[in-house]
Amino acid sequence: MSFRTIRADGVDFATEAFGDASHPPVVLIMGGMASMLWWPEGFCRRLAEHGRFVIRYDQRDSGLSTKYPPGQPGYGYGDAVDDVFRVLDGYGISAAHIIGFSLGGMVGQGAALKKPERVRSLTAISTSPLGVDTSHLPASGEAWLEHMNLEVDWSDRADAVAYLVDDARLTAGTAHPFDETRTRTFIEQDFDRSGGYLSATNHSILFDVGEAWRNRLHEMKPPLLVIHGTADPVFPPEYGAALAAEVDGARLVRIEGGGHELHPEDWDRIISAITEHTSNTN
Repeated sequence: MSFRTIRADGVDFATEAFGDASHPPVVLIMGGMASMLWWPEGFCRRLAEHGRFVIRYDQRDSGLSTKYPPGQPGYGYGDAVDDVFRVLDGYGISAAHIIGFSLGGMVGQGAALKKPERVRSLTAISTSPLGVDTSHLPASGEAWLEHMNLEVDWSDRADAVAYLVDDARLTAGTAHPFDETRTRTFIEQDFDRSGGYLSATNHSILFDVGEAWRNRLHEMKPPLLVIHGTADPVFPPEYGAALAAEVDGARLVRIEGGGHELHPEDWDRIISAITEHTSNTN
């Protein structure tokens, strides 16, 4: 495991790499308001043990990367897409396998569309199809939507941690018990490392992808793997199916009872699918 800060175009990106740099590179993009630590270290190590050079990074306004005033991010979705290539450039990598979770999966879709020559393959986990009208798909879970409407003081450690523990409980799947103690300990550590979550609220701007990305998924050239839990209350499983249906040759793997999460009990299934997918596109 090695840490590296990449400075590009006035932005600092905190990154961490696992495994042998001579192995096929894999870049992990996490979701909204989440630092790279939400890709668990154990998950990264296990993927590296399958012969991959694994890189995770803090997107802007998360973790130890550059932060902006709340409500004034000064960047947008297109910048987040370009940040993927900034990270690759920082490691001297011409092309990599991209894996994105939730909002990170949407950023990954943009990267695969913008510079397919630099994306060996894309794996999209628990995400939504980019630039597609999803109004006909099932709504998110009612309890989670109600939770999203609560007022939170993101600068207050106790308030933010309590909110995110409840959020993790509400977005967990049905196949495995929710570990509140482990979740709380992790979120407290992540809050302290990040210096709070106030700037992370800027990630809401990234869901406004703009017209340039509308109805373009049929153009995607890198091979696509979609992984989606059947009990995901944020993006119900129909979202994963819709994404796979938009891209020729895409493969859909359903995690039975899986939620909007990377539950340790599902790692073997997820990593096995990723390993197979990335082996076919080295």
